[in-house]
Amino acid sequence: MQVTVERKSTPGKTPPATIAAIIATSAVASAFICWLVYFHAPTDVAGTHLLFLPATNAALNALSTIALLFGFAYIRRREIAKHRAAMLTTFFFSSIFLVSYLVNFTLHGETRFPRTNPLWNVYWPILASHIVLSTIALPLVLITFFFSLTGRFPQHRRIARWTFPIWLYVSVTGVVVYAMQAYCH
Repeated sequence: MQVTVERKSTPGKTPPATIAAIIATSAVASAFICWLVYFHAPTDVAGTHLLFLPATNAALNALSTIALLFGFAYIRRREIAKHRAAMLTTFFFSSIFLVSYLVNFTLHGETRFPRTNPLWNVYWPILASHIVLSTIALPLVLITFFFSLTGRFPQHRRIARWTFPIWLYVSVTGVVVYAMQAYCH
């Protein structure tokens, strides 16, 4: 008589391939955005189409910030359903922002901030940190959501401690960068 032992997956154990797939997808998305921003020629050279997009992007970043802060407040009060709704709202605004951002760059290209402006030494470190942290935020956000949506709450809590401040910084500095660009042009 042969005995077979059934292997059960460990609850809460995430296959490394899943995390690797999220990171790889994020890397491909970041590479595409880099290509679009720095190497792709704008299609609306005259700058006549969809001129509202930069302001829309700033508004979506501001809405993401607000929803993110509500989500943080709700989880601190252990209001899980409200936290989940706020975080899904944040994810929605951030996703719409990303689409709008990509359309804006496809059409208009990069917004140049004059290096002769007295605020240049404030602007470029904010922009540089915003860009670097946004590429880090993308996989962190996706992994954090993956853990939450699959019920892996201990892992979700551990990574959310890193995801929250980075995502918040990226959202806030997105608005700051837009305001500085709008003020100086």
